[in-house]
Amino acid sequence: MSKPTGLPDLDHEHFLRHAFGVAERARRGGDHPFGCILVDAEGQVVLEQGNGFTAEGGDMTAHAERLLATRASKRFAPSVLAGCTMYTSAEPCAMCAGAVYWVGIGRVVFGQSEHSLKEMTGDHPENPTLDLPCRTVFAAGQRCVEVIGPLLEEEAAELQRSFWQARTGQE
Repeated sequence: MSKPTGLPDLDHEHFLRHAFGVAERARRGGDHPFGCILVDAEGQVVLEQGNGFTAEGGDMTAHAERLLATRASKRFAPSVLAGCTMYTSAEPCAMCAGAVYWVGIGRVVFGQSEHSLKEMTGDHPENPTLDLPCRTVFAAGQRCVEVIGPLLEEEAAELQRSFWQARTGQE
């Protein structure tokens, strides 16, 4: 598969830190500290989404990336989404990568890797992390999704560290 066309050159660190801010707002709102944004081909943030586990009544599928992909598919044509970039605080899990693929978002930039997140959360029932890279999920498809990450991984991991330590009883 070739690289998607029409993807703009963007300041990945700037937009990734914006996604980190969305994750922090989700945490302050009582939810898991995950967040993402969607940036269009003109470099404008068009959607933001925090994790919805608590907000959606304990819905284990209410990951920020899946929720944003659903909202994006209802709002934008596939031709628009192909030129968009999703910035997300943590690597999309297999479910979220599938959602990104199905709606046709052209690029994903993530902070913390799934592998790093799994090491941090262990087998916590609120986050039974799959150590399955999103690149593997996307590679099984027929459409190319460009992936950049992990990027700013230690900064991204800080969003998670104290949250999961409190939940797992670690110091």
